Amino acid sequence: MTHSIDALSITQALVRCPSVTPADAGALGVLEELLNAHGFAAHRVTFSEPGTADIDNLYARIGGEAPHITFAGHTDVVPAGDESAWTHGAFSGEVKDGMLYGRGAVDMKGGIACSVAAVLQYLKDHGGKPKGSISFLITGDEEDISVNGTVKLLQWVAARGEKFDHCVLGEPSNVEVLGDCIKIGRRGSQSGTLYVEGVQGHVAYPHRASNPVPDISRLIVALSDEPLDQGSAQFQASNLEFTSVDVGNTASNVIPGQARAKFNIRYNDLHTQQSLRDLVDARLTKACGNRIKARIAWEPSNSNVFVTKPGPFTDLAVAAIEEVTGRKPELSTSGGTSDARFISSYCPVIEFGLVGQTMHQVDERTPVADLDKLTRVYRGLLDRYFAS
Repeated sequence: MTHSIDALSITQALVRCPSVTPADAGALGVLEELLNAHGFAAHRVTFSEPGTADIDNLYARIGGEAPHITFAGHTDVVPAGDESAWTHGAFSGEVKDGMLYGRGAVDMKGGIACSVAAVLQYLKDHGGKPKGSISFLITGDEEDISVNGTVKLLQWVAARGEKFDHCVLGEPSNVEVLGDCIKIGRRGSQSGTLYVEGVQGHVAYPHRASNPVPDISRLIVALSDEPLDQGSAQFQASNLEFTSVDVGNTASNVIPGQARAKFNIRYNDLHTQQSLRDLVDARLTKACGNRIKARIAWEPSNSNVFVTKPGPFTDLAVAAIEEVTGRKPELSTSGGTSDARFISSYCPVIEFGLVGQTMHQVDERTPVADLDKLTRVYRGLLDRYFAS
């Protein structure tokens, strides 16, 4: 087949694969064939976990020397939802009025396509070989539970004795326009359930019961009101947010025996997962006093806080972005989680991709002009990276 190396063609080929997690639907094959044709050693690796779907992943590398820069991403997408509501087919990859439509166009097949196009153009201009090494770290398991994807692919690469020096993750980092934001870190995420014990009884005889509802309301206020911190140099203040309250009680004449409330905390680099749990547990104990019986059941979390401190690598990225877009991007740590949280344990990582406004929406789309600009940003980054 003919291998087009422009970002639009690659994005269209990827979008036309309905790779809703955990299905691959041929998306990794598009990349594998393209990279193999340009001298990469590509490996398809499948990971498994009891009770979860097997997931295909792709690792491809060219070059054997340092420095080694890797471009990471995911080809899986969220479901299209009501496909009849789309102006153009959810997996059509259609271009209309300068916009490319399709699930994954922004999050994040477009970003992957731009990085591939930039790398292949860079190699074409440098005799087919980089001065160091370039690789791609692509998973099909980011939009769901993320257990058979990047976290295991990184371990697999490390077991081969390979090391990364830096990583660019092509998540849609920009808020309004291309060039306004680089993600240099992400807050950690920790969920839990607050349980408050009472004694069930008849509402007409409250002295024979103990109602946990007033108690859980007091504890919710106590845990929500006092700030966890005031923020740090690179992060906003940590935030504890209650998301549901339930007693599982359908009868209006019964005092429930237990009340529970779910919450999530997005926390900054002033905390570790354990120190955060200890802090909240201590506050709960204080708020309970000697009367209220309550406990927190903490959920497992693989979303730890991380930050890539500003320095030569972020400076290099900012220069490449500013040259193409005319904008000096903000170095941000806002938003939810991404696979960068796994990569950060192996090397410094930044996130820079397309504009995220339509991700996960009906009519997800990106300007074709942004695909060209992002490709040029990545190309400028490569030129600077291997020149330094």
